[in-house]
Amino acid sequence: MRVGEVAERTGVNARRGAERAIAPSLLHVTNGESAGNTLRQTTLGGAVLSWQDVLHEGPVPSLPRQELLRTRARFLAECGWGSEAALRSSLERRDRQLLDALRNGTEVVLWFEHDLYDQLQLIDALTLARSVDAAPELIIIGSFPGKPSFAGLGELTANELETLWPSRTQATGEALGAASAAWSALREPEPTALAELAARDNAHLPFLGPALRRLLQELPAPSDGLSRTERSALETVAAGARTAPAAFVATQRREDAPFLGDTWFFRTLSTLGQGKNRLVEGDGAPLPAPPPLSDGQSFMRLELRVTGEGERVLRGAANRVELLGIDRWVGGTHVTRG
Repeated sequence: MRVGEVAERTGVNARRGAERAIAPSLLHVTNGESAGNTLRQTTLGGAVLSWQDVLHEGPVPSLPRQELLRTRARFLAECGWGSEAALRSSLERRDRQLLDALRNGTEVVLWFEHDLYDQLQLIDALTLARSVDAAPELIIIGSFPGKPSFAGLGELTANELETLWPSRTQATGEALGAASAAWSALREPEPTALAELAARDNAHLPFLGPALRRLLQELPAPSDGLSRTERSALETVAAGARTAPAAFVATQRREDAPFLGDTWFFRTLSTLGQGKNRLVEGDGAPLPAPPPLSDGQSFMRLELRVTGEGERVLRGAANRVELLGIDRWVGGTHVTRG
C-alpha cells in the first residue's frame, strides 16, 4: 500500500500545441487503491480519489487541519511509508481535490463500507464537506448479494460496483452533523465523548456506532493491558499460527468487520516482540521492526511462539503495560504508562 497516494484522472484537451485540463463532472471518493482501481474500470466515468489514511493507527489529535495533516504525515513516515514531505503533500492534495470539487459543484460520491478503517475516513471526509456547506452523495454498504462473507468494496468487480450506483443518496444534514460530532470526539485527548457516541447507534450513519465501539477496544484492557488486536494476536499464535501471515489471517477471521491491513498487524506483533519481557518472539529472538521498516519476506518467514511472559499475560497473571510499557495513540488519546 502506498499511503497518501492520490490517483487522479483528468481529461486533457490538446489544441494548437496547448493543453488544457478539463475538470471532471464527477468525483468518486473511496477508501484505497483496490476499490479505486476497480471504480476506474467501470462505465461511470469521472475521477477517483482514494482517501488513503489509516486513522485507527497513530495520532489524530484536535489540531487545525494543516497541523493535523503534518502530524499524520510525520507518523506515516516514521512507519516507513515514505518521506514526511511527500506524505504531507499527498494528504494536502487529497483535501484540495475534494474541497475544490465540492465548491465547484462537481457531483461527489463517497464510496465506503462498514468497517472501522472506512468509517473513520468517512467521518473525516464528511466533516470537510460540512466545512464548505456541501452535501456529497453516499454509497455506504455492509453487505453485498451473493457474498455472505463480504469484506469490502475492494473485492467487488466493476460490474458489481455499478449495480450500487442507483442506491446512492445525498448526505443529510443529520448525517453531516453526526459525522462532525464523531470526528470531534475522536480527536479529544480523553475517550469519554467517543465512548458516549459509540454507545448510541445513529440511523443516518448506521455503521458508525459499531466501528467506534471496535476502536475503543484498542485501548488497553484494565485486566491485562492488551488491546483487542494484541490479545487476538497472542491467542492465535498460542493456538498454532506459526508465522505472521498465518496469525494475521486467523485474527481477521475473529472480526465481525475486518479492517486491519497486514502490515499494521505486523506492527502490532513487532511491538509485542521487543525486549527481554517480550510476549512473542520469532526464531527464538526478539522480533525485528515490521515492514516496511524491515524486509517483509524475512519478517513473514519467522517462526513465532508465545513466550512465558506472553502466556502469563494471556492467563491474566501479568500485565502487558507493566512488562513492555506503552506509547500509543487511539485517535486523540495518547496512551502512555502513568
